[in-house]
Amino acid sequence: MSIRKQVTLQTIADELGLTIHTVSKALRGLPGMSETTRKAVADLARELGYRTKEQEAGIAAERIPWAGAKPRRFAMLTFGDSVFHQLQLEGVRVRLNELGHSLYPLLMPVEMDGVDELRLWLDNNGLFFADGLFLTAVIPEWMEAVLLELPMPKVLINYPPDVTAVDSVIWDVEFAIHQSMEALHRAGHRDILYIGEISRLRGFRLRWSAFAAAADRLGLPDLADPAEHVTGSFSDRAAWMEEISAKLGSGRYTAAIAAIPGVAEWVYVASGFLKLRIPEDLTLVGMENEANPRYAGTSRPLLLVREAGERAAELMLRRIANPLLPYEQVRLRGAFHPGETILPREP
Repeated sequence: MSIRKQVTLQTIADELGLTIHTVSKALRGLPGMSETTRKAVADLARELGYRTKEQEAGIAAERIPWAGAKPRRFAMLTFGDSVFHQLQLEGVRVRLNELGHSLYPLLMPVEMDGVDELRLWLDNNGLFFADGLFLTAVIPEWMEAVLLELPMPKVLINYPPDVTAVDSVIWDVEFAIHQSMEALHRAGHRDILYIGEISRLRGFRLRWSAFAAAADRLGLPDLADPAEHVTGSFSDRAAWMEEISAKLGSGRYTAAIAAIPGVAEWVYVASGFLKLRIPEDLTLVGMENEANPRYAGTSRPLLLVREAGERAAELMLRRIANPLLPYEQVRLRGAFHPGETILPREP
């Protein structure tokens, strides 16, 4: 029987052509390298099953069982097939696999006729045999309310509803909006257009609330009126684009925040029709879940979607091992990527 070779820092360094010092710094989160290098080190360490002493100590401190724990099978419900769902799924799956468990995703039907049909669908898909349930963002709120009542461990990858006892983790979009407003304000921008729905989902409502709060804090209370922005549904894409074009073409705004993932691309399109150059004529901040290859230079806060999935897996295992611990609501705050689309406004 072959004996598995011990994985060391030297193993990772040799594989990637780096020094042990660089690998050690990468795994401890220290500066001094590109994010590409840091990610390559972290990914290979995970693939090889390497953990630092600090990581093992952290797992123990969190009371997360990982050595010799009973393998468990978890379900993850998603509503819609988008990039950010895939990022969440990847984060949960990778972390569970590292700790000896498995995950099966279930895509919920878009059309569902009431609570009884939802419960039948859950039963038909074997959900009640899962050891725990992960609920992602964008699930309609009435469905989410039913799911949160199920008698099994749950982790919500979203902002939790008021007065709900559940562990939750989310990338902090409120903080991201405040970061964006700070960056624009420092660059001299005072006339800032907000583009994004503000009512359909909790995350959308919190984005707008953060924008209004940031405007008030920065001495720009006039920006807090939703009528001055593009805040309606984009289900009618043509009418929505007309509204964006009218706002941008008015000459009033020097900067825009595309507050919903995917919106920044349409701001580029509208600006192109209006012959507005970004950033020379219009400074832009996007709120994307990951970099858009076509617009890689877009200035944006980094939303930690995959990392939220990883943290959700840890919260789930912690809850199962320690059912009497207080519920946690975790918000992950990322850095701001300055990009190339914020241009200081001339006095």
